[in-house]
Amino acid sequence: MTMHFLDLIESRVSTNAFDPSKVVPVEQIQELVRLATHAPTAYNLQNWRFIAVHTSQAKARLRAVASDQPKITDAAVTFIIAGALPDHADVAERLRPAVEAGFMPERMVAGWEEAVRQAYGQHPGRQRDEAFRTATFAGATLMFAAQASGLASCPMGGLRRGRGRAGIFSRVAGDPRDAAGRWPGG
Repeated sequence: MTMHFLDLIESRVSTNAFDPSKVVPVEQIQELVRLATHAPTAYNLQNWRFIAVHTSQAKARLRAVASDQPKITDAAVTFIIAGALPDHADVAERLRPAVEAGFMPERMVAGWEEAVRQAYGQHPGRQRDEAFRTATFAGATLMFAAQASGLASCPMGGLRRGRGRAGIFSRVAGDPRDAAGRWPGG
């Protein structure tokens, strides 16, 4: 990943045509998600979910419910990035690695839990806004990681290094689960 961040920003163009024969290996998909998890979140909640839709069958199912956009099936992988509602009950688990690594004293965790409860607990609008904001940061980080890795990407019109390359179509969304709570993907 040698491209400078400002170069990434300045080279942004919309990509809507991908080479459907290109494949992004699962290991690279996992690395992109790992990098995207470095996006900023309030209280280190990391309240996002990444769904990498990369099999032809799963991409076809997603395309059927996404306005029949060809880029969904043509891109090597389509990411669904869902923002999860912030929940104070998640704070201790999210902060555990920082406590175990000695970056944060254990006694601070309860204060962070209470801060999250007060900020979001009885405020559904704030919860929703934070979920979308966080998913947006994660999506942008994913796109920059993809472009820095030499992949074209498109966030509803996006980033491209060259036509005919392997690419991703990244979409920031709300919670894509169906009425039964199932996540799409494959």
